[in-house]
Amino acid sequence: MFLEPRVGTNREAPRRGWIEVVCGSMFSGKTEELIRRLNRATIARQRVEIFKPALDTRYHAHDVVSHNANSIRSTPVALAQEILLMTSGCDVVGIDEAQFFDESLIEVCVQLANRGTRVIVAGLDMDYAGKPFGPVPALMAVAEYVTKVHAVCVCCGELASYSFRIAASEDKILLGETDSYEARCRPCFIEGMKEKSPPARVAARHETL
Repeated sequence: MFLEPRVGTNREAPRRGWIEVVCGSMFSGKTEELIRRLNRATIARQRVEIFKPALDTRYHAHDVVSHNANSIRSTPVALAQEILLMTSGCDVVGIDEAQFFDESLIEVCVQLANRGTRVIVAGLDMDYAGKPFGPVPALMAVAEYVTKVHAVCVCCGELASYSFRIAASEDKILLGETDSYEARCRPCFIEGMKEKSPPARVAARHETL
């Protein structure tokens, strides 16, 4: 269970910054949790700014939107460094879909935290092949708080931590939803990857001949 850090409201006292990472597979509620934390900060009258990668336009060109259709206004940026130019005086900075940013996002988050900003980052920790994805694993290393959330495996109903790609593309980045990905547990993910491997496809063809 994640207990949110206590944030003081005394503007005269030096601000303490830190980094929080919310990570997991697709359909695990990462963005939902990010929105929840940012809304709480807004209710507390803290100065909040939210950012997302400009390439992610699946639900909305500007808003950060969860799979449950909850949303919050955000600013799309092409490069992580742009975030530093738009967060002067912010108490809280939220960043969604962190895996789509370049590695400079790590230093951006560190700089924000060092100057007293609470940074909340959400993103996939693994890509469709089960490999570390973008800057998220390194952010987990430098963060004070890491929350790994889970989806439900579509094959067996167990906790899922993998994003299994059902689309034919092998591109590193493929924007998509349930038409392109499934949440799977480790055994079901491994089984699916075996079925997609070239030897398995060749054997399957021979069985049908």
